[in-house]
Amino acid sequence: MSVSLPSASAAPARPALLGKARRRLTSPAPAAATEPSCRFCGAALHTTFVDLGTSPLCEDLVRPEHFNRAEPVYPLHARVCGQCFLVQVGDFVRPEDIFRAEYPYFSSYSTSWLQHARRYTDEVTARFGIGPAQRVVEVASNDGYLLQYFHQRGVPVLGIEPAGNVADAARARGIETLGKFFGRKTARQVALSHGQADLLIGNNVLAHVPDINDFVGGLQIMLKAGGVITMEFPHLLRLIEGRQFDTIYHEHFSYLSLHTVERIFAHHGLTLFDVQELPTHGGSLRIFARHAADASQPVGERVGELRRREIEAGVCTEAFYTGFAETVKQAKRELLQFLIGAKNAGQTVVGYGAPGKGNTLLNYCGIRTDFLDYTVDANPHKHGLYLPGTRIPIYPPERIRQTRPDFVLILPWNLSTEIRQQMADIRDWGGRFVVPIPAVTVFD
Repeated sequence: MSVSLPSASAAPARPALLGKARRRLTSPAPAAATEPSCRFCGAALHTTFVDLGTSPLCEDLVRPEHFNRAEPVYPLHARVCGQCFLVQVGDFVRPEDIFRAEYPYFSSYSTSWLQHARRYTDEVTARFGIGPAQRVVEVASNDGYLLQYFHQRGVPVLGIEPAGNVADAARARGIETLGKFFGRKTARQVALSHGQADLLIGNNVLAHVPDINDFVGGLQIMLKAGGVITMEFPHLLRLIEGRQFDTIYHEHFSYLSLHTVERIFAHHGLTLFDVQELPTHGGSLRIFARHAADASQPVGERVGELRRREIEAGVCTEAFYTGFAETVKQAKRELLQFLIGAKNAGQTVVGYGAPGKGNTLLNYCGIRTDFLDYTVDANPHKHGLYLPGTRIPIYPPERIRQTRPDFVLILPWNLSTEIRQQMADIRDWGGRFVVPIPAVTVFD
């Protein structure tokens, strides 16, 4: 998809002195903005889903030596396509600048996510007869958090992960991992060098690719005849129902419904034959896909049932999307009202976690160290750094026990249960947890 910039037209001739006088009084007219177009179907994007202003990259944590440097910020404006109803933000930054050599996100630091990965392995191994004779390939395999469970069963596995440091962590686990971005080119190379996949996995990656056609086209190339694709991604319906605006950030290029994903996969010769609704990440979908010509996996009832519910909810109408922005403003006002009340009462508030969603929340709401003294994170790769934009310092979780705050704001609210169990001892000094999404909720 190419975008052409409008050419500047020549100014009409005029006397030099008159031209100088006018330049003192007026500014040059701004160049006409190029109209954004849908990354799947190419249609012009006219309708706003939500405009969150400008924000830095959510995983671009600030090092102490760079504390006084200005950070680049980019528009965080989500639009919906009126043709295919794909919700999307603009791609202002190359993937190479996001998923670079020192990427700070490691999947293995969440015990609940590891449990989720183990359950998935048990399920698909039994359902599709995955064993040593099959090959499992995971795209965006991170630190080997999932493939390790197949590897333990003697199943040949291959990870494809562009972030250098997390790929190294996977290799340290004994998981063969290629340091590449995935698309048609990589799929052809890997299919020749390693063979196609019997089971092709992608968890929380479909939303992260700017060229979704190249990515899904690569899945079609990489999948063996008779093979199965499973993909997990946050469900757009749950995002809207739960006011989960903080899951919108530059690294998430697309926000997906079953309706739109079916259209994208069908365009690339892939058929969705099953879908599961999951509680992860505030409500996700796990889709099962196969080659369109492969009739060995009939389309199950759950696909049609969820398709019907989405249509009844209005996913194929622009009106369904246009009311979301006002609910986001209300969520912002509620959180700020709580924080202002707590600070006016002389109470201390700190954060738990340094996730991408937390940075959208804090930057959009204008929350800095005037409201949040610091945050903590279980990932040691984040300790000693600062959150982008807000410059809130990140410490190990022990910091909370040392300072005994009145409130702990859980930024990765999707892991609220896990965090409240791990930090239950804050109640010893009367500390309480606060969850900001979908509404401000205080847990005693």
